[in-house]
Amino acid sequence: MEKQTKTGIIEAYQTHEGDTGSIEVQVALLTERINHLNEHLAANKNDNHSRRGLLKMVGRRKGLLDYLKNKDIEKYRDLIARLNLRK
Repeated sequence: MEKQTKTGIIEAYQTHEGDTGSIEVQVALLTERINHLNEHLAANKNDNHSRRGLLKMVGRRKGLLDYLKNKDIEKYRDLIARLNLRK
């Protein structure tokens, strides 16, 4: 992921100035990486090492979203709407 892309995502989802580790930022960055890896796997169907990494990222994102859902349902709903995730 390019530095400008990552910086733009962080600025769009941060909750306060200098925020790089909140749940919203982490989920947004993981979603971007997952989308990029999906494109890679569409072209490279036999890349099983990257597929395993993709599954680990999806699991990590699911765990973060479950945590956010239990902690603050409104932030959860807002985040999945902004990221166009199905839930």
